[in-house]
Amino acid sequence: MKWFNKEGKYFLAASLICGDVLKATEELDQLQRAQVDSLHFDVMDGHFVPRLGLYPEMLKSIKSYTDIPVDVHLMLDHPIMYAEKFIEAGADLIAFHIESKNDIKETINFIKSKNVKAGLVLNPGTPLEVLDPYLADIDLVMLMAIQPGILGQKVISETFERISNLAEKVKDYPIIIEIDGGVTSETAPKMIEHGAHLLVCGAGTIYRPHENTLENKVIEIRNIINQSIS
Repeated sequence: MKWFNKEGKYFLAASLICGDVLKATEELDQLQRAQVDSLHFDVMDGHFVPRLGLYPEMLKSIKSYTDIPVDVHLMLDHPIMYAEKFIEAGADLIAFHIESKNDIKETINFIKSKNVKAGLVLNPGTPLEVLDPYLADIDLVMLMAIQPGILGQKVISETFERISNLAEKVKDYPIIIEIDGGVTSETAPKMIEHGAHLLVCGAGTIYRPHENTLENKVIEIRNIINQSIS
């Protein structure tokens, strides 16, 4: 399985919930041609956030169609109740919110016992210090740059300093920093420069079919980042 190395590179994830379900295979083909690094798969229960998300049968179909890695983002009150369904469907990583109602250590251990990468997600108002007991156990930290579950928000301005502080905190660990929400052609280079490794690209970047194809939008955002950070 392809996985990510935090040293000297950034990665782009396509947020599948922003796609057109009637064009799923066409869009996956475009993402593969554009060499997108991963697929971001949002799962919501209508309680933890006021929305419903994607489902395991869809993930299983996606994994039978492409070998692009999938990181599953569980926005659920009780992630441990559903993690196994998405692991069985083919998730390469399961990330869940530290604000959830389950025991954090138990949930991490359960995910890793299935030979799947484990990540923790922090809402904008959650202090980074809550990560301290788990840094040796996790593979990824996802920072929400917007309030979760609501599309189309602008990035929270404190996000950039927060990324820098997190990068300092995890510098001695092989932990990938993923940013979800608020990623645009203007904010993406700044997020990388502050220490992010993996950016979730959705309606603010690649899923803008009225402007260009999905394939070309992935190439475009990568070119913008490369020119900015070179």
